Amino acid sequence: MDYSQLNFRHQINGENLIIAISQDYKTSEVLMVAYMNFEAFEMTLETGKVHYWSTSRNKLWLKGESSGHIQNVMEIFTDCDKDALLLKVEQEGAACHEGYYTCFYRKITNENGFNLKIVKEKIFQPEKIYGEK
Repeated sequence: MDYSQLNFRHQINGENLIIAISQDYKTSEVLMVAYMNFEAFEMTLETGKVHYWSTSRNKLWLKGESSGHIQNVMEIFTDCDKDALLLKVEQEGAACHEGYYTCFYRKITNENGFNLKIVKEKIFQPEKIYGEK
């Protein structure tokens, strides 16, 4: 397929990537931010399940392939520069590999200096799914 209307302009490890932001379809809560290459985008369109490109592992991955916590695509939008995607998804389980529904579970505060405060509840214990680190 021709995805030339999209701008996969972010290059990491030789891959042309586009930023992908996933958002809960019903609540609009931002769940996570990752990258997609052409193949991940195509697989997402074909299957209706979100696929990403892992920059740390340098490979394609289906969100939830290990945990079962998949993201079902409801809608996809692009920004004005066409270099970022907004994926409105139905999240099954948790989006975050740390066990939280969203990867944005820490709030930055300036109480007594810079601090990160956990403001969400864990849904699962990561070591039960992924093993000990």
